[in-house]
Amino acid sequence: MPDTRPVFQQLQYGFAAHLRDPDKHPAPPDIEDRRMQIYRDLFYKNIQNFIATAFPVVRTLYTDDDWHALVRDFYARHISHSPQFYQIAEEFLAYLQDEHQPRDCDPPFLQELAHYEWAEMILAIDPVEVSLDAVDTEADLLAGVPVLNPCLQNLAYSYPVHRISADYRPDRADQQPAFLVVYRKPDDVVAFLEVNAITARLIQRLQEQPELSGEAQLLALADEAGLVAGTVLTFGARTLEDLRARAVVLGVHK
Repeated sequence: MPDTRPVFQQLQYGFAAHLRDPDKHPAPPDIEDRRMQIYRDLFYKNIQNFIATAFPVVRTLYTDDDWHALVRDFYARHISHSPQFYQIAEEFLAYLQDEHQPRDCDPPFLQELAHYEWAEMILAIDPVEVSLDAVDTEADLLAGVPVLNPCLQNLAYSYPVHRISADYRPDRADQQPAFLVVYRKPDDVVAFLEVNAITARLIQRLQEQPELSGEAQLLALADEAGLVAGTVLTFGARTLEDLRARAVVLGVHK
């Protein structure tokens, strides 16, 4: 079927297709290859540099050749749905989850590690303000209604992604999930906290039912987990205080 698009659109699409995958799509005619090389390098290097910056630990796990093969496949195949430059990281994560065909050089935890690094980045630029204006930072967390940090992600992974590095690459998932709270403090520092399953569930409850007092949250948690209420109240109070000290919980509503 003949291409019925206007000539300028045919040139635009041909130009873009060549930049994304020059091995499969020839350059538009009558353009000096030296000039095309400038564009090829400029576009790819911008994309590659941004992905390497957004996923610094993932980058350390690959040789240069394997890394560039991964990024070039993303660059050539993935259709991005946002014009925002900072959302390239989210597009790369979507590519890893939905399109990437695992290679021998890919670690089994690649998707989880990439998601963890993406969460850190997205919280750093989240426009949500972590404000203490309507919060009593000293009040009783059991009697009052706890205020959870609004810039927070409550996550669980099969692999200990917070400990992975070039020198530590687990080859199998842990028997127990790694529960991680990733959040931004009032001073704009992004931090993470490893918690147990009960604390992760408490934080989830604070997200789902923010109108309940701390005591009501803990009693409901004891009921659903089949635990002794008094024990949960004792340890839960300590947990809430620790979460407040770390700015996961900011205080109680005034």
